[in-house]
Amino acid sequence: MKKTVLLSFFLVVLVVNIIAVELHQETLGFVSKVLLIPVLTIYFLAQTKSFKSNLKPWLILALFFSWVGDALLLFQEKNSVFFLLGLSAFLLAQVSYIIFFHGIRMREYLRGNALLLLPVVVYYSALISVLSPFLGGLKVPVQIYGVVLSFMWMLAMHTMLGKNRRAGVWMTIGAILFVTSDSLLAFNKFYAPWNHAEAAIMLTYGLAQMFITYGAALYIRSEKTQ
Repeated sequence: MKKTVLLSFFLVVLVVNIIAVELHQETLGFVSKVLLIPVLTIYFLAQTKSFKSNLKPWLILALFFSWVGDALLLFQEKNSVFFLLGLSAFLLAQVSYIIFFHGIRMREYLRGNALLLLPVVVYYSALISVLSPFLGGLKVPVQIYGVVLSFMWMLAMHTMLGKNRRAGVWMTIGAILFVTSDSLLAFNKFYAPWNHAEAAIMLTYGLAQMFITYGAALYIRSEKTQ
């Protein structure tokens, strides 16, 4: 199946999910949400099946843990423990993305760039300072997740300094959208709920996963030519 077909199908499923959320169609929303990540995983495997790389398992793990997190968060309204379990699953997803991006940095001998750390530190500090008074018993878990997420973003930006800058740009955009989505989720859950928040969260999250996966596939496919 061509990459455009799979990515188009992914976007259709994402739009269906957003519409289901807006119309409060729980069954359609459930089915479409748990379908998103498997479609991306199939796309990634199809695009890289002829390319051997020790980076591939980490991207697949990141998608797997994201899928687990998606499924767990569907039940958070029934029991608050599912939010913590979902957060834990996404923490493992971020760790997997970190290992993937760090692997790119190591094989291309990319030095750490302090200028890339600055916006991450400023953003994380501002976000936590606003949210901390409202986090209650989840303050420490959310702060830990925020640090790991920010580190993922910082490492993703370093991939733009590598040989395959196009792949790095896509992965960086995806990382930024991931941070945006999780920030919107946190503001909506802890600070001030707002209309159409779930739709905005899903749109940024879906595009984040798609761009990271697309960039990762581009990078792995280009390894033989580097």
